[in-house]
Amino acid sequence: MQDKIEQVKDTIVEEANSILDYTFVFSKEISITVKGLLFVAIALVLTAIILKFVRRLITRKLPENDKHKFVTVFTYIRWFVFLVIFLIAMHSSGVNVTAVFAASAALLIGVGLALQTLFQDIISGIFILVDQSVHVGDIIELEGKVGRVLDIRLRTTRAVTVDNKVLVIPNHLYLTNILFNWTENGTETRESVTVGVSYGSDVELVKSILLEKAKNHNKILSIPEPTVLFTDFADSSLNFKLVFSLNDGFETRFVQSDLRFEIDKAFRENNVTIPFPQRDVHFYQETKSELQLVETKPGNKNKTTKEEKDKEEN
Repeated sequence: MQDKIEQVKDTIVEEANSILDYTFVFSKEISITVKGLLFVAIALVLTAIILKFVRRLITRKLPENDKHKFVTVFTYIRWFVFLVIFLIAMHSSGVNVTAVFAASAALLIGVGLALQTLFQDIISGIFILVDQSVHVGDIIELEGKVGRVLDIRLRTTRAVTVDNKVLVIPNHLYLTNILFNWTENGTETRESVTVGVSYGSDVELVKSILLEKAKNHNKILSIPEPTVLFTDFADSSLNFKLVFSLNDGFETRFVQSDLRFEIDKAFRENNVTIPFPQRDVHFYQETKSELQLVETKPGNKNKTTKEEKDKEEN
C-alpha cells in the first residue's frame, strides 16, 4: 500500500513538472516555460503589493492636497517599476530579452512613432507635477480657452469651463504654448471694463460714475479698491478703464456685463455721451470752360487762330 502511494505521488510530481516545464516556443531564440510565466506573474503581484504598502506608508502623514499630488506622481513611477520588474523577471526565466527586442525592432519603431505624442504627454504631466505650475482647482487659460482644473491625469488634464463644458487638454500643450494661471498668486483676479466718452465730457463725473458702479456691485472686492484709469485721447473719444478685483475669475464676464448695463444707464441719466466713429464726406464739383484752340507751328505767321479769322470775315 505504501509503495502504491509513493508511486502515485511520484507520478503526480512528474506530471506537474512536465506541465511546468512545458515550453512555449515563439522562435529559435525566444521561448518561455510555464514555470517562467508563473514566476513573472508572481513577481508582478509581489511588486504591486510592495508598491501599495510603500504608497500608504509615505502618504499617511501628508496633507490631503499633497497626498493627491504624490499619488499622481507615484502612478507614473509605479508603471516604470512594473516595466523594469517585468523585464528582469523575463530575463530570469530564461527569455532572451535582447532577442525579443531585436525580433520586434520594426514593430517597436512603428509603435514608438505612433506613441510619440503619448510619451510627450506623459513626460509633460510629470513636469507639471514636479514644477507645480498647475494645481487642481486652478483657473487656467490656454489657447484662448479658460477652465478650472478638475484633475491632472497620466496623459491629459481635465478642466471645466464657465459654460460647464469639460476641456480635455493634452499635457504636452503646457510645454509648447503660453499658459496663463489666473490663480497662481491666489484666488483673486484683476479685471477691467473699458469705455469711451465724447470730447468735452466732464471727466471727473465720468470717474465718479465708474467708481460708484464698481463699489455698488456685490461681487467686486472692496480691497483692493476699484480704480479708474484715463487711458487715451483717441480719435473720437476719451477712453477710460475701470479696474476691479474679483474673488472668482469665473464670474468675470457676468460682472463685466452688469457693469456695462449700469454704466450705460448712468451715462444717459447724466447726459454723458458714448461716441461712435464718424466720418464727414465732402463732394466738390469742378467746371471747365471749353476752349477751341488751333495749333500753330513756330515761325508760321500766315496761320491765325479761328477767332481771328472769324473777325476778319465779319
